[in-house]
Amino acid sequence: MDLDLSKIKKVFFIGIGGIGISALAKMAISRGMEVSGVNDEESPKTLDPLRSAGVKIFLLPNLPAEALAKEGADLYVFSDAWIHRGPEIIAQARETGKPVLSYFETLGIFAKEYKVIAVAGTHGKTTTTAMIAEILVDAGLDPTVIVGSFVKKFQSNFRSGKSKWLVVEADEYNRHFLNFYPYIAVVTNIEADHLDYYKNLADIQNAFAKFLLQSKNTITDYSKYFKKATASGGAPQHAVVPKLSVPGEHNRANAAAAYAVAEKLNIPEEIIQKSLAGFSGTWRRLEKRAETKEGVIIYDDYAHHPTEIKASLQALRELYPSPKKITIIFQPHLYSRTKALFDDFAKSFKQADRVLLLPIYFARENKDPSVSSEKLAQAILETGTETQAFPNFQSAENFVKGLNLGKNDVFVTMGAGEAYKVADKVFSC
Repeated sequence: MDLDLSKIKKVFFIGIGGIGISALAKMAISRGMEVSGVNDEESPKTLDPLRSAGVKIFLLPNLPAEALAKEGADLYVFSDAWIHRGPEIIAQARETGKPVLSYFETLGIFAKEYKVIAVAGTHGKTTTTAMIAEILVDAGLDPTVIVGSFVKKFQSNFRSGKSKWLVVEADEYNRHFLNFYPYIAVVTNIEADHLDYYKNLADIQNAFAKFLLQSKNTITDYSKYFKKATASGGAPQHAVVPKLSVPGEHNRANAAAAYAVAEKLNIPEEIIQKSLAGFSGTWRRLEKRAETKEGVIIYDDYAHHPTEIKASLQALRELYPSPKKITIIFQPHLYSRTKALFDDFAKSFKQADRVLLLPIYFARENKDPSVSSEKLAQAILETGTETQAFPNFQSAENFVKGLNLGKNDVFVTMGAGEAYKVADKVFSC
């Protein structure tokens, strides 16, 4: 869709508390647009910075039926989740006769004014996007950045830059990344995921192929940015050239992809090396949250795919080898993903000492009784890992309180849903 942004003075965001859409709201503010929006719950991490910028935010159910028309917005932007959470609000927006677009459709329009570096892939998008952004900042290229997390260096999911560069995380779900026509497209990896939308892996690969075709430059093979190393036992591994502050083989791969982009932009090697070595991570990506007075180390991680779970556990074992014990409390994300990748999920927790499962977070779909956390718990248990499923958060919190965790324990909340709330309650993180 063509939209003249110079004529957009006021934007209303439906689901403004989302991690991606709140970044776009900040981008609109940086352009001098008036912003307001609605969310279904409080989300201090995303909403407080917007309120500080003067954004009016309605919280459901406190959104009068006539509010959308009264707001008089020139553009309405909705989060995908609200197709299920608040379809009636999207319908009300359409009744105003003004443009109503999804988050990625809108971001694609904003992006037309920039030279875009878009990072796609089944895993590693967020961290790779953040790494590239930090390198460009350190090189003085002053990029605008939109990322699906909070970059620790910026303390934000958005950075307003004055240059032609826009670094953005490009999601493959719903073929959203096809809203971009990047100057540089990065693909970190491709695996079966989002099978509630895609037919199969071939369908996913075709979408990525189209994404690359509409990009001027592509980075899909960055193996030359690794140096060979040898793990204990003689197994070949790869390690990116600079020593990283973030652990794990997956982060070394993310850094190699960022290195490839930086070299493509002719950024001096010493700047690349220093920037990557100083990269301190992002919110909810294997983020160390706290250490209790009893010595329990608390992490939160966004991993919600079997490959991501295995990568996170490998990284944790790098940091905390035995006799440290790792307890994972995991909330599966989507019935469709859990069902499609059930066997892979069951095998992905082998490096954990204990796995606790919360009820499935269904987000954008209806409940499927053929799959459950209880069934997954039984499958994980059969691999030899101590596992237990809980019917609700309260019972899980009570169980964790009774574990008497101490200085030899690492406790990790994991998943794309709300598992982190258990640590908030039990350990006051």
